[in-house]
Amino acid sequence: MKTSILSVTLSILLAIAARADLKWEQSTVELHPAMGEKQAVAHFKYENTGTVPIHFKSVKASCGCTTTQTQKEVVNPGEKGEIIASLNIGDRTGQQVKTVTVQTDDPNPAQATTILTLKANIAQAMEIKPAFVYWTSGEQPKPKKISVKAAKEFPAKNITVKSNNQNFESKVTPGKPGEWTIEVTPKDTSHPMGTSLLIQTDYPKESPKSFYVNAQVTNPMPPPMLRGPVNQTAAPAVKTATPAAIPSPATH
Repeated sequence: MKTSILSVTLSILLAIAARADLKWEQSTVELHPAMGEKQAVAHFKYENTGTVPIHFKSVKASCGCTTTQTQKEVVNPGEKGEIIASLNIGDRTGQQVKTVTVQTDDPNPAQATTILTLKANIAQAMEIKPAFVYWTSGEQPKPKKISVKAAKEFPAKNITVKSNNQNFESKVTPGKPGEWTIEVTPKDTSHPMGTSLLIQTDYPKESPKSFYVNAQVTNPMPPPMLRGPVNQTAAPAVKTATPAAIPSPATH
């Protein structure tokens, strides 16, 4: 009897002592990639501070633009490592938030799943205003201007503009260093049509960036609906009763 109690107690103590515990140095990494970098790379470091090995069951990124890399599938007690998440920048600008879901075989459901967050603040290489110009059908085909300004960290010296519609013409006029004015002119505005203008830069040299703006001839706006005559019902005339004549007193 005493042996059975001792065995049960020992089993409980061993179960308590044998625990999984994967500690993350940080679960959110904020990055500021330099202009021209192709990827924003986050390193999520961890350590197994428990007493049993931990197995990674899955590591999944929230989108196809982010790839992940694990150094090992099993993390033994006391071992350290990291999961690397890489965001392909491409034409993305502004703050990009991507997540990586990590699932382990930790028996504690609260600790078995960890959400890692990558925040990348990507500076805008070119400021293009406006990104869309248009004419209404029948409007005079006068040129419309688009201003282009390169960021300080994006030292482009020249740009070219190409239209995918020969019915639109474009002209680039340089201004101050890193600034240009694009004039877009439709050859005809008698019918709706559109084009996508490719703005090609010369930076970075090995893989120059390109940007797009749109121009369109649209249908004329329909005139505002005219309100019909208001059907007002005249208030019925109020007949005023004529007071009865008061007979004059008889003269005797």
